[in-house]
Amino acid sequence: MKKILLIVCLFMLKILPVQAAAEDLNKIENYLNNLQSLQANFVQMASNGGTAEGKIYISKPSKIRMEYTAPDSLLIVGNGDYIIYNDKELDQVTNIDYKDIPATMILTQKIKFDGQNLKVIDFYKDNGQTSLTVEMPKNKSVKPITLIFDNNPFRLKQWKVVDQQNIEVTISLFDIETDAKLDGNLFKFNKKSSTGSSGARRK
Repeated sequence: MKKILLIVCLFMLKILPVQAAAEDLNKIENYLNNLQSLQANFVQMASNGGTAEGKIYISKPSKIRMEYTAPDSLLIVGNGDYIIYNDKELDQVTNIDYKDIPATMILTQKIKFDGQNLKVIDFYKDNGQTSLTVEMPKNKSVKPITLIFDNNPFRLKQWKVVDQQNIEVTISLFDIETDAKLDGNLFKFNKKSSTGSSGARRK
């Protein structure tokens, strides 16, 4: 009898974490799929010591705007067709395909961790936060992204990516407001007026 109980306990130890992770993954999918817009202040930190901050706007599907505050002179605008990277100091504009940037996964209307298009390769949860690292098996040129959520209330607070120079970049969100109606002009790039609104600093 003791042997049977031991086998049952060992079996439960193996399956319970899988069940818990599945519930958490469903929770993350539901959160991201129900999130229609977001605006927040952000702080960007890189593993090479670089730092920046600014304001981010997201509107689903596929629209994003990141305004960097001085002394940085960058503006990133995703209009749904491609992402525009504008270095105002160098007077340089570059168009980037959505599929080449892992963070644009957050912008899709429907997210499913199905193991084919999006595969979870790492997962962690404690009382304060939940994090998972996701890769895109069909696009090996794009490196994984780590999403980090506060547990109470449950919300996206940070993501981490590694760029082509193997520099880890962390975006942390502050003063988050979700599901507010955003002006569509935020996601239209006009080089002459690319200064946009004045970026908000972290409070």
